[in-house]
Amino acid sequence: MSLSVVVPVYNERDNLPILYGGIVDALTPFDPSFEIIFVDDGSNDGSDTAMETLAATDPRLKIIRFRRNFGQAAALAAGIRHAVHDIVVTLDADLQNDPADIPMLVRMMGTEYDAVCGWRHVREDAFISRTVPSVIANKLIAWATRVSVHDTGCSLRAYRREVIQEINLYGEMHRFLPALINWIGGRVGEVKVQHHARRHGTSKYGLQRTLKVVLDLMTVKFLRDYSTKPNYIFGGFGLLNLILSGGCFLIVAYRTFVLRNPAATPMVFFMVIFFVVGFLSIFVGLLAELVISSAYETQKKAPYHIKSKTNFAETEQKIAWKD
Repeated sequence: MSLSVVVPVYNERDNLPILYGGIVDALTPFDPSFEIIFVDDGSNDGSDTAMETLAATDPRLKIIRFRRNFGQAAALAAGIRHAVHDIVVTLDADLQNDPADIPMLVRMMGTEYDAVCGWRHVREDAFISRTVPSVIANKLIAWATRVSVHDTGCSLRAYRREVIQEINLYGEMHRFLPALINWIGGRVGEVKVQHHARRHGTSKYGLQRTLKVVLDLMTVKFLRDYSTKPNYIFGGFGLLNLILSGGCFLIVAYRTFVLRNPAATPMVFFMVIFFVVGFLSIFVGLLAELVISSAYETQKKAPYHIKSKTNFAETEQKIAWKD
């Protein structure tokens, strides 16, 4: 079984030599059928130089450098897109994920799962700023996606390449990969992994990430249930408003023609508002249907721009996406 290890990197210069050594030690039993892909997400602390130094001595270490910071999801998307081996393993560059756990994830995958997620059952993070927001986010995601993974924030995961390369990542969607894989019919498992305190550098996440997760979760929920039928939600909301508008009209008509009391009433205002909102909602739903149908016929574009590559063969540089 061959492995591609994808590592997004953003200002982790001091961690890279240790991380590289740990990955090589963990993957030695797979030698020579593995590759390591470091994706430099616009680092400005000299991480690119540290990576190039390591790559100069090992052709199995490949580097993708972005022109600027595009985010973790974009870095993962680039690394996954360029992976060539059977299993794609992802982990963070901050040394909190332990490369020694990679073989355990791969063994668990076997023939039963399409993805295996790490579960940081013992966290070495600040309780208020990191652990609590993570627990809240995990509960929300499990409830909304109906995928029972305990730790959706753990970056240490293993995927079958043919499955993970079917998914397009953007924004902060990497956190929802277990749900997205389950969505396309993939089988998702999890295993307890080690978690270490950060040695060097500073964390890029905090309490504000929970708010982003809530917003992205709304997007995932919409994409999961209505991505190919958006008019079901917009049209349904529009029909509800038209029904309410009709009810208000009946009340106004009853007061005017039966009770002979045509005095001004809030119901006239509500009738107009419900009618306008209902009409516009149905119209937006129809437009969304047109956008969806057009999107299936257009070429997808990668959510990043690559500045340079190292240790990639010429044939591997001919990627279908527009890098």
